[in-house]
Amino acid sequence: MTPSFLIVGAKRAGTTSLYQTIVGHPQVLPAVLHKEVHYFDNGYAHGSAWYRGHFPTRAAAAIAQRRTGLPAVTAEATPSYMWHPLAARRIAEDLPAVRLVVLIRDPVLRAYSEHAHSVSMGWETEQFERAMELEDERMSGEMERLVAEPGYRSVHHACHAYVTRGRYVEQLERLEALFGRDRIHVIDSDALFLDPAPALDGLTEFLGLQTWQPPSLKNLNARPRSRLSASLQSRLADDFAPYDARLATWLGWTPSWRS
Repeated sequence: MTPSFLIVGAKRAGTTSLYQTIVGHPQVLPAVLHKEVHYFDNGYAHGSAWYRGHFPTRAAAAIAQRRTGLPAVTAEATPSYMWHPLAARRIAEDLPAVRLVVLIRDPVLRAYSEHAHSVSMGWETEQFERAMELEDERMSGEMERLVAEPGYRSVHHACHAYVTRGRYVEQLERLEALFGRDRIHVIDSDALFLDPAPALDGLTEFLGLQTWQPPSLKNLNARPRSRLSASLQSRLADDFAPYDARLATWLGWTPSWRS
């Protein structure tokens, strides 16, 4: 099988929780090994056969369909796909009918969460505020090099783009240019965890799946950390304000952190 939908981001916005929830749907078969295949960003040189090997066989899909009476689909969730400069075009070329699911979260809290994650993994040694001061320097030329050298792996691009990743509208506009607006479904993660039922109803409708609700939705991969200072949170919110305004226009609704 090949995926009928991809959860493409954003990092630290609830992609693991959403993936583990949606693969509980009777029509959705999970990827064979793990949710993040990283084919369209870091593993593209492995080739399409390698990618297909990460998903259930068509025989498994047929068995599932006999059990449920409904067509089976599969999916993966790699939250760097909407961020990597080459991934979207590769997806568009290789999976021309695929649908994309995007989670968005308060970009200030997302940045702080990613920093905590990078520190815990040993990818970051600087304090949060200092790491943000270094971001422009660290990111300088990295996007261009990733495009020019498809085999290049950038720690800065993958792990240190705390602020830049939160400019969601720029990434959504790039996806729209390749896939069209009707094949992109955006979920506000705060709304999802506050009241999952409407968000999951909207998702299953978008994916063409039977209406379904799980018994619960757990917030997985949450990481304890100290509270972000009010002054820094306010300053960052001001920095994100113009991007959030453009995002609200693109979405046609106001994200929860600006409501």
